[in-house]
Amino acid sequence: MTQQTMNQQEMDQLIAKYDKESAYRQFTGPMKWITFVILVLFSLYQLASSLLIPLPPQIHRPIHLAFGLGLTYLLYSGRPGKGNNSNKVGVINIILSILSILVSLYWVFDYDGLVTRTGNYTNLDLVIGGLAILLVLEAARRVVGLPIAIIAVLFLLYTYFGPHMPGFLEHRGSTVSRIIGHSYYTLEGILGTPLGVSSTFIFLFILFGAFLEKTGVGEYFNDLSLVIAGRRIGGPAKVAIFSSALQGTISGSSVANVVTSGAFTIPMMKRLGYRPEFAAAVEASSSTGGQIMPPIMGAAAFLMSEFIGVPYFDIAKSAALPAILFFMGIWIMTHFEAKRLGLRGLTQEEIPSKADVLKKIYLLLPILIIIVVLMMNVSAERSAIIGIVSTIVVGAFRKETRMSLADILEALASGARVALGVVAATACAGIIVGTVTLTGIGLKLANGLIDLAGGQIFLTLFFTMIASLILGMGTPTTANYIITSTIAAPALVQLGVPVIAAHMFTFYFGIVADITPPVALAAFAASGIAKSKPIQTGVESTRLSIAAFMAPYIFVISPQLLLIDTTVGEAIWVMLTSVLGMIGMGAGLIGFWYSKLNPLERLLAIAGGVLCVIPGLATDIAGFVLLGAICALSYRKSRKLNTTTAA
Repeated sequence: MTQQTMNQQEMDQLIAKYDKESAYRQFTGPMKWITFVILVLFSLYQLASSLLIPLPPQIHRPIHLAFGLGLTYLLYSGRPGKGNNSNKVGVINIILSILSILVSLYWVFDYDGLVTRTGNYTNLDLVIGGLAILLVLEAARRVVGLPIAIIAVLFLLYTYFGPHMPGFLEHRGSTVSRIIGHSYYTLEGILGTPLGVSSTFIFLFILFGAFLEKTGVGEYFNDLSLVIAGRRIGGPAKVAIFSSALQGTISGSSVANVVTSGAFTIPMMKRLGYRPEFAAAVEASSSTGGQIMPPIMGAAAFLMSEFIGVPYFDIAKSAALPAILFFMGIWIMTHFEAKRLGLRGLTQEEIPSKADVLKKIYLLLPILIIIVVLMMNVSAERSAIIGIVSTIVVGAFRKETRMSLADILEALASGARVALGVVAATACAGIIVGTVTLTGIGLKLANGLIDLAGGQIFLTLFFTMIASLILGMGTPTTANYIITSTIAAPALVQLGVPVIAAHMFTFYFGIVADITPPVALAAFAASGIAKSKPIQTGVESTRLSIAAFMAPYIFVISPQLLLIDTTVGEAIWVMLTSVLGMIGMGAGLIGFWYSKLNPLERLLAIAGGVLCVIPGLATDIAGFVLLGAICALSYRKSRKLNTTTAA
């Protein structure tokens, strides 16, 4: 079993510092049990609503929202920095909690009346709707962060002040009553598709992750990674990559992933000889990559499925090869860095017993089961429930992983608490989506982006990348995808890019914002563990994640990488040339292949790598020739150096 160099309290404090969703109050006394019971009831309601006859969305989603907002105001402080250091909830927060529950359940209380008077709302309706918008914005600010709340407010202001907007942004505007009605009393605003997905697929898969954690699968990922990669050149760095890829299958947060696995991988990398900035960057980039790793993909896969009307399994299948390419890119660069520094792998005494680790391989069965069930076209909701049940059953195989009733209740509460950030994010993002449908700004921005790029696909891709990086700063995965796909993806679709490729493109760059300065939350969290320079760590993380910057361009130009309208042979060829390109770029960026590369050789290696990545037979051949020459030259220099040393 692995030993972590940070205690749990230190880990919690670090996560809370960079991940607002983790900065919740940890009560003692009566409030601890009151919130615990409500959290458990939240999970039980979600399970019941999935197993029994489904309620109308105008009933189910407000109940989901009532639980989410009510708990948010109890568990999250309105003042930055208070978070889990405060055990007192305060009268104002209790009032806001009760008010948010009543406002959310207004749909339940007056369902028939609201349906019959659609578009002709009473003053009470408008007051309740206005309060709902304000409460959602404040809840999102508390648990998700200020950026998403600011974006939502700007979109609301844009909806109202439409006639005063410049140029192509001008529109006829909307009255306050129409904005409130559209935002809260239709299924295109707060209660729209994002919250709908949160109230079904996302919640259940978060719950599945919570049950897996209770069996100890998170720590098992670390042990398994040590056994598989620990003894290789630069072992700890490769352990971090492998562990983060596995953690990403159940985690919805780059920062939480960083702290969970980085607490023991980063110190090991530093002890082995990696620079603090490089060690932190390996963990940060790998953990961020976990958000694009199927099957969960930080819960964004379910949103993408609903937004573009494609089966969930098709989304996960399309994301598989780019995710593998991303992690291979980081693996390649850490390998070259380790060779450049002459770093060894871990010794046999530094890794867990292989036999002991393999005895617990059954802990991965629930993940395998859920993938197989999804491949059988079982609905995502049913698949998640099957996954939860299988986790309890599989955990019962051995005494140390067997879940008691207390463990099950704690998993129910933990899953519901983690879901609060998603509830707030999706409800707030619903405001943004609602204003887009009301004003048509999505099409306007798409046209503006295309005009700015002069209709050129590469310039449009570049501008879309910049927009996604900016919009993704400081926002969690679910909100990240909703914002970037709503604002940036339509431009690519208009230029003929396949819908999945367009949405995946914006999603990738929104996620990469977690390691791209100046707001590189995952890099800063890793820096806190490594005691490295934060901005330099972010720069190093960006360099290591070159595959994340290249892969989206590859699959837009060659959708075969996303397994869209392709044969197995075409997909394999694109993957092989892309991997070879990553090897060349990795060697050039690190400055080492078989031996140290001089500046010209580094430049040629990067150029050869880029040529291999660009689709086309001519560029592939040119890239092969260039990389072959650099590889042969480096190998020859290495042999010559070894001969000289031996003599």
